[in-house]
Amino acid sequence: MFNTFKLYPFVRPLLFSMDAETAHEMTLKSLQKAHHCKATRELLKGSHTLLPTTLMGLPLRNPIGLAAGLDKNGECIDALGQLGFGFIEVGTVTPRAQPGNPKPRMFRLPQAESLINRMGFNNHGLDTFLQNVQQSEWRAKRGVLGLNIGKNADTPIENAASDYLIGLEGVYPFADYVTINISSPNTKNLRALQGGDELSDLLRQIADKRKELADRYGRRVPVVVKIAPDLEAGQIQAIAHILPRYEIDGVIATNTTLSRSAVQGLKHSEESGGLSGPPVHELSLKVIESLRKEMGPDFTIIGVGGINSGKQALEKINAGANAVQLYTGLIYQGPKLIADCINTLRKSDIFMRK
Repeated sequence: MFNTFKLYPFVRPLLFSMDAETAHEMTLKSLQKAHHCKATRELLKGSHTLLPTTLMGLPLRNPIGLAAGLDKNGECIDALGQLGFGFIEVGTVTPRAQPGNPKPRMFRLPQAESLINRMGFNNHGLDTFLQNVQQSEWRAKRGVLGLNIGKNADTPIENAASDYLIGLEGVYPFADYVTINISSPNTKNLRALQGGDELSDLLRQIADKRKELADRYGRRVPVVVKIAPDLEAGQIQAIAHILPRYEIDGVIATNTTLSRSAVQGLKHSEESGGLSGPPVHELSLKVIESLRKEMGPDFTIIGVGGINSGKQALEKINAGANAVQLYTGLIYQGPKLIADCINTLRKSDIFMRK
């Protein structure tokens, strides 16, 4: 069958002729339309190759996930699930809807197979997000769903915890795990929450709220924190010591980078925002290796950043990640990247040894 995986190389030139954000929106709408139509739904189906593992006690079909940011509003969960992911993360959602930063705010750097974005948590708000999540069948079909929460841009940084608590309470009944996003470079002062005192204060409140919610709903939902690739060694050590103190279940390493050293001279390289793609891969590996060294063998690490081949997915796992997530690589490689990552990990036999 001539499916989406085979079509993508022919469709990519058309998408790349458009503004990056316009192409992104068109792709999501097309996926959703294809999923809703029985005649075209089969075109979305990936190999659904099984490589079973567990993540924070959650059973995964395979350890390849979708990173947050691609489907900010949770509108395309079921369509994206058809592509073969083992788990899907959607968001970042904020308590109130917000437009994000002015356009244009997403830029391709094709020579580096990278993107720069300064989206600014544009989303339709928590209420709409939860409606979309509840309409999805992904979890009912045993798909694992992560919900990623952040703060509104106009919420003062000293009041950030209130937004995260609103988000946590809202998403808790509908999430398999919740991600606390404190590492986007596109919301003013957000990364300050990664500092020792600020992080401790935030996570203390998150931990207290989760205990309350666990009692209310009769289940404990894992909470993970997403961190930046630009952290210094001392900052990573501090984070590694703080997370277990508040019973945080895992860390996602990493978000986009502010560094431009790998893309100097390329068109759009001077645009402000976070850089994603292969230049982040080495930065992410260093953070993963440091976290694994600091936190021991049992703490959950999800590796993300710059995976555009199965080889790079394997490098993330070998560095200490338990699972990986994709985003920018999908834009350049298409959905075949999912199967490539799964097959590379299978050939390495690394999950058979665990």
